Amino acid sequence: MKAVVVYESLWGNTAAIARAIAEGIGPGVRALTTSEASGAAVADADLIVAGAPVFGFSLASDKMLQGIAANPGNPPAPPDVSHPSLRSWLDALPHGSGRSAAFETRLSWSPGGATPAIVRALERAGFSPVAKPARFIVKGKFGPLRDGELERARQWGAELAKAME
Repeated sequence: MKAVVVYESLWGNTAAIARAIAEGIGPGVRALTTSEASGAAVADADLIVAGAPVFGFSLASDKMLQGIAANPGNPPAPPDVSHPSLRSWLDALPHGSGRSAAFETRLSWSPGGATPAIVRALERAGFSPVAKPARFIVKGKFGPLRDGELERARQWGAELAKAME
């Protein structure tokens, strides 16, 4: 099975979750930024797992990311906006016929979410869901992740691998 985990991450929380999901799916599965996940990296994928943080109660656009870069608030480190938004990556995703799963990182109380838009875009590209979307919690606007979230992400990755058998 060829699986890839694609993510957008500003302060490293979503990247850490993506890496844990990839570990859970199994050896050889890579977590890739939206810049890295092109061409051969996603061609003929049996499973695409895509995730992003929740911003503005949804999946961020490139314009939203530019606004965050210009006015990030008071983060412990500058946001990483060097990659296209997941929304842009999804819009450019070539049509396929594999399966998919979506995840998001979020505050526990945040209304809305990024996963509905991720699921719709993956389905439009021909990747049908293999599991319900997952939500992973950050303790504050910039993180860190809530205790136990990385292990939960690894477990979800293992569940995705099993569902693909």
